[in-house]
Amino acid sequence: MQESNKNTGAVPVQEKYALTIREASEYFSIGTKKMRRLAEDNLGRFAIYSGNRYLIIRTKFEKFMEETSTI
Repeated sequence: MQESNKNTGAVPVQEKYALTIREASEYFSIGTKKMRRLAEDNLGRFAIYSGNRYLIIRTKFEKFMEETSTI
């Protein structure tokens, strides 16, 4: 998989700073609807709104997940 990333120039999800709702949903094994709701409710904490989409700041969301017992 690393070889195909070099050819396409794609950055692996685990190295990205900000993830789309779909990427974060797959990476953290959370449904897209739940992830969107979390982003809407936590704007400025671990989510940002860029243009017409929410982005999840991966490292901040990882910390959020470590500190919470339910989502």
